[in-house]
Amino acid sequence: MTEFRPMRRNRQQLSREECERILDRCTSGVLALAGDSGYPYAVPLSYVYADGAIIFHSAVEGHKVDAIKRDSRCSFCVIEQNEIKPAEFTTYFRSVIAFGRIRILETADEKVQALRLLGRRYSPGDEPGLQHEIDKSLNHVLLLRLNIDHLSGKEAIELVRARQH
Repeated sequence: MTEFRPMRRNRQQLSREECERILDRCTSGVLALAGDSGYPYAVPLSYVYADGAIIFHSAVEGHKVDAIKRDSRCSFCVIEQNEIKPAEFTTYFRSVIAFGRIRILETADEKVQALRLLGRRYSPGDEPGLQHEIDKSLNHVLLLRLNIDHLSGKEAIELVRARQH
C-alpha cells in the first residue's frame, strides 16, 4: 500500500465525512492521469459518487482510455467553493482530492449499474428515458470506477476561523 503524505496545514484539513459530502454534492471535477510521453493528462469530467467510489462514463477510446490502460493510478480533484476575496488577496476555497486506481467496468451488470447511478444523478425521475438511454448506449460506452485509496480535503483558513467563532 502506498504511503500518502500528511497535509502540511492540517488545521485546514477536512474530515473524511466532509470530503464525502463534497463528493456527493458536486457534479464535476478533474481526473489526472499519467499521459503520453510522460506528460500529466488532466481532463474535466462529470461523475457520481456512490458506495465509496467515483463513477465516470467515457468514449471507448482516446487519450484518457490509453492512459488508464497504461497506468491505473490517478487522482481526481473537486472544487466545491472558490470565492475570490480581492480586498484580502485570497480566495475562500474548499476542495477534495481522491487518489486511487481506476478500472474499466467489464460486465454488463456493472455497466448497467453504473449507468443507472449516472442517469439518476443527472436526469432524476425519468426511469423510462433512462432505460431507453441505457439500452441505446450500453454497447458503445465505457464505464470507469475510481476505487479510492486516499481522500484528502482542505479549506481556506478563513473558513476554519469563521466556524470557530
